[in-house]
Amino acid sequence: MKENLPGSALRAGFACAAFALGHAAFAQGLPLERIRLPPGFEISVFTDGVPDARSLALGKNNVLFVGTRADRVYAVRHRDAKAAQVITLASGLKIPNGVALKDGALYVAEVNRILRFDDVEARLDARPKPVVVTDRYPRETHHGWKFIRFGPDGRLYVPVGAPCNVCDPDPARYALISRIQPDGSGYEVFARGVRNSVGFDWDPRTRELWFTDNGRDMLGDDLPSDELNHAPRPEMHFGYPYCHQGDTADPEFGRKRPCSEFAPPAVKLGPHVAALGMRFYTGNQFPAEYRNNIFIAEHGSWNRSRKIGYRVARVVVEGGRVLKHEVFAEGWLQGESAWGRPVDIEVMPDGSLLVSDDYAGAIYRIAYRGR
Repeated sequence: MKENLPGSALRAGFACAAFALGHAAFAQGLPLERIRLPPGFEISVFTDGVPDARSLALGKNNVLFVGTRADRVYAVRHRDAKAAQVITLASGLKIPNGVALKDGALYVAEVNRILRFDDVEARLDARPKPVVVTDRYPRETHHGWKFIRFGPDGRLYVPVGAPCNVCDPDPARYALISRIQPDGSGYEVFARGVRNSVGFDWDPRTRELWFTDNGRDMLGDDLPSDELNHAPRPEMHFGYPYCHQGDTADPEFGRKRPCSEFAPPAVKLGPHVAALGMRFYTGNQFPAEYRNNIFIAEHGSWNRSRKIGYRVARVVVEGGRVLKHEVFAEGWLQGESAWGRPVDIEVMPDGSLLVSDDYAGAIYRIAYRGR
């Protein structure tokens, strides 16, 4: 599963199949009545004014930061569960997909650089100039966009995707999740054999890393599955490019190393769903059974003969094991036409859930109102 086109290119690619539905949807507003949720939940538009909205990072003072795969990073001031102002914080960047906050500074991941905007919330309207934290990452744009987050250890976790659909690249440079100190020093590889992770989070109970990973393309509609993986310790290998979905040897590289050598996925998420951003639910608004569940944004397939994904999944985990995997929110895909593509998840202080959508240029808010 590759997820390697910017929102504008994807919109163009979908135009023929989705023109009638898409034109009506955007002319009349986003058709949220088509979204199906469990009883008691409701969805609303937090903002529809953030073109190519991708990764989300929550500030302290009613500010949400939004990365894109275009050239801009946005700051969204909000109040009363809705955006009040969208500010272009930075422009002219190279695919600034990833955003993360630490000690009042916003970290932004370009393809090969990590930038830092110091004291960012005090300077939202000033178009602040960033500091370059590091420029050590590869320059390839194929799977070059990055999701970043600070872990419980205080280090910044930075994935580097494979520079191809399937190949056997330098394992010290590609197909991995790295981590660095906030000043850019101390680079090390945390997880290997990771084709393209664009979302991860830590279990608040164990402080262990869980991450999504997009499987390879061109093995047909139903192989391989995207993965949710669990990395309780450093230096685990998750199989790429030798083994896919824990049990399928690659036709070209599988002869080199057997699947038995690698960590299998915690759960198979489905073929070509393009599983991206994910968060553990740490709020108190949803019913108790949702506490510490994982919510995953599925961006949706790009080359499957029948589309799949375009939804939000729910995964229940306990003791490092997956107990349940199910669809939580769906309806962005209608037949073979999509009017939205979920990208990332954020838990708000009031316990509601935000979902970004780069296809619609929107962010949705999912809240629980009771049965």
